[in-house]
Amino acid sequence: MNNSNCGVNNLRKMWIIFLAFVFSLTGCSTFPNETTEVIPKNLDVVSIGDSLTEGVGDSTESGGYIPYLQRQLEQLAEVKKARFVNYGVKGNRTDQLLKRLNQQEVRQSLKKADLVIITIGGNDIMKVFKDNLTQLSVKAFDKQRGSYEERLDKVIQTVRKENRDAGIVLVGLYNPFMKVLSDVKEVSAIIDDWNEASKHVVEQYDQTCFVTVEDLFENTEENLLYNDQFHPNDKGYEQIANRIFETIDGQKLEELTNKKLSTQMRRANEKRLETSVFRVACFKCNYYLYPCYRLILTDKR
Repeated sequence: MNNSNCGVNNLRKMWIIFLAFVFSLTGCSTFPNETTEVIPKNLDVVSIGDSLTEGVGDSTESGGYIPYLQRQLEQLAEVKKARFVNYGVKGNRTDQLLKRLNQQEVRQSLKKADLVIITIGGNDIMKVFKDNLTQLSVKAFDKQRGSYEERLDKVIQTVRKENRDAGIVLVGLYNPFMKVLSDVKEVSAIIDDWNEASKHVVEQYDQTCFVTVEDLFENTEENLLYNDQFHPNDKGYEQIANRIFETIDGQKLEELTNKKLSTQMRRANEKRLETSVFRVACFKCNYYLYPCYRLILTDKR
């Protein structure tokens, strides 16, 4: 009888060791795998800048590119609701924007923001036009570009001072005179230079992004300008929103929001696994089963 029991116990121990070995080789495939579950979160966005943020030319007067971008963001699994605050003021230059960034309401919104989207620079260029009408030259724009860079840098610094974690998106300039002054190549060259200057500024900071929109208004037969032939129309704003979304979608959005929208990992039936009889360590899935060795050592039968 004792020999029989001993044989049964030895056989039982061999089976336990064998099962543990099989589980370790198969990566615990008999248990549910880790599943990826996206946890949607609210995305707070502060849009600030000039008339492109205010939405001049938007027939619905609902904020230019904002409603288009909002819809696209809310289609993402990671975003529960995209909550925009619009601080656009037509005619604003970088020096005026700097002053508005010190307003209490704006500062409070910046502190809560996950993203800050800025449109600025067009009126800085227009000021150079107006100040040099009688002696207009490319040199005048080159001279003022350096001052513009300094002011834009202060804008980024001010936003970063209020919120170290928010992503900053700067929308580039476009040439509204492309069709009416298509023969004047200097205008496009000036826009290119100022865009490069803007891009250079934002690249000095982490969690920033420059969005190029100039080509949208150049490489198309479609009219994207409002009746004033300066601001975008509804279609123009939609194109700008599309470009912003294309630029920040995916991993870039995760980086800009400091991984707030990163995918959350959940283990399926985790509690059930924790109470499972088996808890042998498995390197492939990090689940645990009770060590078979313990069962062997404590088996007195």
